[in-house]
Amino acid sequence: MSEQGLPYFSTRFDLLTTVDNDVRTKLLRWPGSGLWRRLLTIDTNFIGTTVNEYSPFPADMTPQALSGWIQRHCAGDKKITIIKDVPQHSPLLQEQDNQYSQALIAECTRRGFILVEGQALAYVPIDFNSVDDYLSRLSHSRRRNIRRKLRSRRDLRLEVLHTGDNRFHDAGWRQHLYQLYQAVYNQSDIHFDLLSAEFFAGLLLDAESGGRVFCYWLGQELVGYNLCYQRGDKLIDKYIGLNYPLALEYNLYVVSWFANLEYALENRLGYYVAGWTDPQIKADLGAQFTFTVHLAWVRNPLLRRILNRFRHYFESDARWHQDQQS
Repeated sequence: MSEQGLPYFSTRFDLLTTVDNDVRTKLLRWPGSGLWRRLLTIDTNFIGTTVNEYSPFPADMTPQALSGWIQRHCAGDKKITIIKDVPQHSPLLQEQDNQYSQALIAECTRRGFILVEGQALAYVPIDFNSVDDYLSRLSHSRRRNIRRKLRSRRDLRLEVLHTGDNRFHDAGWRQHLYQLYQAVYNQSDIHFDLLSAEFFAGLLLDAESGGRVFCYWLGQELVGYNLCYQRGDKLIDKYIGLNYPLALEYNLYVVSWFANLEYALENRLGYYVAGWTDPQIKADLGAQFTFTVHLAWVRNPLLRRILNRFRHYFESDARWHQDQQS
């Protein structure tokens, strides 16, 4: 954490992390792909965190001062410095926050940062009166498919626990929840951050955070859960743990999506924020999307030109969204 209150971290970053699977597969078939992979894994500074939807910026620094400080203090010791997850006209933020972000994007672009489109953040405005009302907005085929999967809910028992609940003081159960989180991580196509067991335990034990753990039981067996946070007028979906293959058999992803919508509706919230990854699945479930940008400073001028020319290969979610729109 900087003196100004700006979080940042450093890591060896694989530039292929957000590249389309097809492109990544083709690259790895090239002769000497092992060498190429090492060359594309670069010491990188990140401004922001891996646990926020948007990077938190110090309120008392102007975008001009912030970008200058980053360029002077963070961009010298690593080959690449990335200001991650800068919002673009987000409906989830206040106008002053969006104005700050736009000014930061403009200032960093002027200074020579490369602008790269980020991932699609899924959200649902709670502007409906019931689940039936919500489903009526989807196509007939999607409604039929969703209703079929929601039949699984009749066999499941939902329990909503607040973080800090006495149940989470059982170290064995916390470890079981962490293992279910790891199971989801291990089957994911995109690997960026892996929460430690200690960090995860801290989340579950924090009674002041507004965390809600939605647990789905089949008899005495936990089929899965998701950890959400109720902040302001939003229910923010952060982490999920699934008991495979049981969670697939009971369509838990779809079941939990609608349980979260019902919770937001019952508590008179304004938005359900469903997070990153799997945008097509979330679009099929009725989500809308807002995008971030990453602002990358590349120290080497030649590498900067090369990455700027090929930056669209790192914008898989943005290209997916353009295809959906067209």
